[in-house]
Amino acid sequence: MSMAAHIDADDAHIVVSDLDMAYGSFVVQRDLNFTVRRGDVFIIMGDSGCGKSTLLRHLVGLKAPARGSVAINGESLWDLDEDAREAAMRRFGLLYQSGALWSSLTLAENIALPLGEYTDLSKAEIAELASLKLSLVGLAGFEEFYPSEISGGMAKRAGLARAIALDPEILFFDEPSAGLDPISSARLDELILELRDSLGATVVVVSHELASIFAIGTNSVFLDAEKRTMVAEGPPKDLLEACTVPKVRTFLRRGAE
Repeated sequence: MSMAAHIDADDAHIVVSDLDMAYGSFVVQRDLNFTVRRGDVFIIMGDSGCGKSTLLRHLVGLKAPARGSVAINGESLWDLDEDAREAAMRRFGLLYQSGALWSSLTLAENIALPLGEYTDLSKAEIAELASLKLSLVGLAGFEEFYPSEISGGMAKRAGLARAIALDPEILFFDEPSAGLDPISSARLDELILELRDSLGATVVVVSHELASIFAIGTNSVFLDAEKRTMVAEGPPKDLLEACTVPKVRTFLRRGAE
């Protein structure tokens, strides 16, 4: 089912306007314009080297636009002073491709880090919350395990528990299914949807995994590495049926033709 093209201002969670991304004089992507709605699972897709992870860095406030803006809740991140921007960024949860857990810390200690840094909770309250977050991702009882003692899929879920430690309003994922077997990947997809619903969060995912893209994606943008701009946007299933851009069709029909 296609979503209405018109987006109410209250519905717009992230608005990307006339965004150019560059490293020095090298332009990665230009003229990006799209909106992520509240409650979306928004997929960033495209071929290798097109700038998907760079776009994620712009959306979370780690890299400034060469031109244009990224607005969260109507506020352009780079129009804010540093303190206000950092406060806005604390409302984000970020799960890196590797899971990025500290190997010298237990799972509970990994999740306690942001809670200790950004809240005034007591140690006992932090320990209780860390256990709660682990149970939300199916890791109850694993508090004292170290990252080296658990599987890759469990490490991804532990990384997700840390990403939701501060009850973020937007969750960002960089290739969350990378390196996982199909069953673990499908379980992670289910978990992402469960957490979106329980947190009332918006989700942005960089992904090239077709099964995940079609299972969870409500909207998407496709970046073209050669043209250095976006060439399609819309719900992935709609693009599969109706998009006439050859590169997008090839990407979404891999293995089907």
